[in-house]
Amino acid sequence: MRPTTLGQFFGQNEVIGPGKMLRQLIEKDDIPSIIFWGPPGSGKTTLARIIASLTNADFISFSAVSAGVKDLKEIIIAAKDKRQFNNKKTILFIDEIHRWNKSQQDALLPYVENGIVTLIGATTENPSFEINSALLSRTRVFVLNQLKEEDLVNILRRAIGDQEAGLGVYKAEVSDEILKYLAKLSNGDARVSLNALEFAVKATKPQESGIIELDAKIIKEALQKSHLYDKTGEQHYNIISALHKSLRGSDADAALYWLARMLEAGEDPLYIARRLVRFASEDVGLANSRALEQAVAGYQAVHFIGRPECNVILAQVVVYLAKCKKSNDLYTAYLKVQQDVKNTMDEPVPLHLRNAPTKLMKDLNYGQDYKYSPDFNYQEEQDYLPESLKGRKYFK
Repeated sequence: MRPTTLGQFFGQNEVIGPGKMLRQLIEKDDIPSIIFWGPPGSGKTTLARIIASLTNADFISFSAVSAGVKDLKEIIIAAKDKRQFNNKKTILFIDEIHRWNKSQQDALLPYVENGIVTLIGATTENPSFEINSALLSRTRVFVLNQLKEEDLVNILRRAIGDQEAGLGVYKAEVSDEILKYLAKLSNGDARVSLNALEFAVKATKPQESGIIELDAKIIKEALQKSHLYDKTGEQHYNIISALHKSLRGSDADAALYWLARMLEAGEDPLYIARRLVRFASEDVGLANSRALEQAVAGYQAVHFIGRPECNVILAQVVVYLAKCKKSNDLYTAYLKVQQDVKNTMDEPVPLHLRNAPTKLMKDLNYGQDYKYSPDFNYQEEQDYLPESLKGRKYFK
């Protein structure tokens, strides 16, 4: 069911809609080197194949998972020949380009730079982190978003009605309500929704009339474990960031939502608990010194009870932290100290602050003129910072 023309492609109107720059470049067969960045099932490979069907250039496709520099060298030799003898361009599509390491990407760089190949890379990971800066600077990044519910519904309808490549031969009748339900549970992933639809249709016994009717129960079953939570991917970091910022903004409802998104997807509850301990000092701090106690107790309880019962423990800590008064004075104070430590000399400890357990140290005036705070009712005037930092204030 992969579209072969732009007219069959649903979604990504911000990138490929009528009048958009990329669409015009594709229709003119004059695309530059580009990177498609987006979640699974958003249309990256499909767009590359549409370009392949429309271009007059030689189109070569491979996956970074299975191909390496040796394969690249063979492609480059052929591309040079075609350019020299046939005046024909070569478009090289590399799926999952983030799987290539730095040296592999470096091997590609000169041929993109001098135009031997036009690169189309597809990645689910943030190019800022996964693509070499030199290669990234020579490409244009197009961001593909999760497909919208209406786009997925259109894709599913096309699959149900297509007699040749789709599921039309099964005489499946699926209501708009069920299609929307499937689309909503597919998380914007066309591949997940199509796979689930195919599984549901083939697993459902036809009625006497030969018609197959799908209901919500079979759709839900077909979607079970169809995709996994990537604990190292960008979505992982985006969601923990959303949780942290919701807590900082004192929105308990949003914080609970992001907590559940992680837990229900299989995130390690101890990872979440550790982040909450950090939050308790970074964003609550001394505005409520019991927040750290609550967070640490939550971590210990999660460790003790484990999943799935630990979900309510984390929920308690999350709501408590969201409702707390907030202060980042400790956090900002430490950042100031950190900068001074990095940017000033490692000054010696003032003599009066040093202990003098030996005669030599006493002879060298270690501890001399130190004022013992209790003797002065803790009101003594005394410097505790190095000479160059005297009077420096870090904490409000």
